[in-house]
Order: sequence, then structure tokens, then C-alpha cells
Amino acid sequence: MSAAADGSRIRLADIAAEAGVSVATISKVLNGHADISPATRARVDALLTARGYTRRPVGEKPRGDLIELVFHEFEASWSMEIIAGVEEVAKQRGLAVVVSESGGAHALGEDWLEGALRRRPAGIVLVASALVDRQRLRLATRGIPLVIVDSAGDPPADIPSVGSANWAGGLAATRHLIELGHRRIAAITGPGDMLCSLARVDGYRSAMASAGLEVDPRWVRFGTFYVEGGRDAARELLALDDAPTAIFAGNDLQALGVYDAARERGMRLPDDLSVVGYDDIAPARWVSPALTTIHQPLRRMGAEATRMVLDAATRSSGDVVPRVDLATHLVERGSTAPPR
Repeated sequence: MSAAADGSRIRLADIAAEAGVSVATISKVLNGHADISPATRARVDALLTARGYTRRPVGEKPRGDLIELVFHEFEASWSMEIIAGVEEVAKQRGLAVVVSESGGAHALGEDWLEGALRRRPAGIVLVASALVDRQRLRLATRGIPLVIVDSAGDPPADIPSVGSANWAGGLAATRHLIELGHRRIAAITGPGDMLCSLARVDGYRSAMASAGLEVDPRWVRFGTFYVEGGRDAARELLALDDAPTAIFAGNDLQALGVYDAARERGMRLPDDLSVVGYDDIAPARWVSPALTTIHQPLRRMGAEATRMVLDAATRSSGDVVPRVDLATHLVERGSTAPPR
């Protein structure tokens, strides 16, 4: 038996009878076995959800011995910082870490979900991805807690999340360029359906507005958070008649793409173009000139998310769901200078 949300007791035998299956089938569904038809699984899941079934009472220790860390896409330099933070806390708690890539555009596939249910982790740390309601309910009925890091969209009200101060980072990056004397400042950011992309470019717009500087619509470019995205956008920006003298890139990989585009045109950094990135991953220190960037505490974000997901068992249903935005700050290096 297990407890419903209202405190009443739920008998799996009753759910089995209502679903027209055996108790063993109910157990297989709960434990993520693959030998259950999709129709039966959906019928059982619907009944478990409707009855408010939860596998683990509040306060009980996590049943698994691992943390599931899930990226929708794996990018080594950025992802390794998150992994390091998750592993730091997992090791302290005597847990292992399983890293997986779900694929797709910020969405998790059913194959990943079935695998996670079979692994029965102590908790799931989900990076820059989202679950549909049905997937969240399936995890909830198994008592598997979830935390989202750097949410692609607005996280559900009942899911804890960890992010960084993206708006403040965009503001600080742009103010740095303005204080150096730049007036034609462009911004390259990530996909337009990601909150972090929008927040960083909003910080840029706020800095420009507070300095009394107009933003030419052509100076704001959305793309991918990869080198190619920064390179493609910078090629277009630098080909303008009134090309910018400085570019704020939405992450360090985009900034490296800006380096490539500038050098294709024979430009020198920072003499002919100043560049600011975002993230402060290791390559930002290795390139020449070393990249001025906004430090995003990726390792700390991973660690904080892991603590939150492991402490989920001690929270009651009436507790406030944690929302954490960690501070960012400017790291000044060699890629910025006053305009010529």
C-alpha cells in the first residue's frame, strides 16, 4: 500500500482490479520493466495518477544509489563543469552519477524515461530540458524527485530549479563595453525559445537604454549556442555598412565563432573589434586574446541542484518550491579595449 495526497491508503490490488491486470503487472509498471504494452502502461499510469499514488512517503531515505544527470545535448567544456558539481555532492552522499543525453530540442524522449524508471535513481538533475506533464507524473508516482538546471522555459511551479542571473550578466557585459567607449554594440544570443537567451539580450537592451543608446534591430541576432552560430551571426553583423565595434556573445562558444568571423575579415582583436562572452568555460582562458566574459557558476549550479534533489524527500507538500538564481560577474581579460 501507499499514501494518496489526502493521506488515505491506496492498495495496489484495487488499482490492479480496476485496470484489469495483475498486481505483478502493476509492480512491473512501477519498476519500469520493458515487457509491458504501451496501452497497459498508459492505463495503469493514468489510474496511479488519478488516485494520487506516491511510492515513497515524505522523509524516507532515497531508494536508489545513483543520481541521473540528463543533458538534452552534450557539449564537453560547458557540460563538464555541471558534471563536476553534481559529482562533488553525489560523492559526499555516497552516490554514483549516471550521465545521459536525451537528444531533441530541449525535450526528453520516451526511451530515456523508460530507462530512468528502470534505473530507479535517487533523483534526476535535468539540464536545459523540459518534461511534459505525463512524464513528470510518471516520475512522481515512482517517488523520483526532479530538479531542473538552466531551464529552457518557465519551469513548472512544483519543480525546483537552479539557474544564474542571466539578465544581470547581459547588463554587466554591455555596460563594460559602453564604459570603454563603444556605442555600436551588437548582441548575439541563443535560440529565441530559451529563457536564458531572452534574459541575456534583455540585459543588453537595458544597458543600452540606460546609457541613452539606440539599438539597431539588425544588431540583435538569435542563433545556436555553438561556434557556428556565433560565426554565422558575426559574419552578417560585420558585413553591415555601420558594423558594430563590439559584440556581446550569448555564450563563450558563440564568442569563439565571432573570433573566427573577425579574422576572416582581417580584423584584429581587440584593436578592431571587442568581444565579450558568457559562461567562462576553460577555452575562454586559452584563446588569444583571452576572452573577457561573464562568469556563470556552472559547477556550483550542478552542486546546488544535486543537494536540492537529494533533500526533496524531507520537503512536505506545503513547502515553498525552491527557485535559485546564482550570481554572475564580469571577468575582464584581453578581448576588449576602447574603440579606435
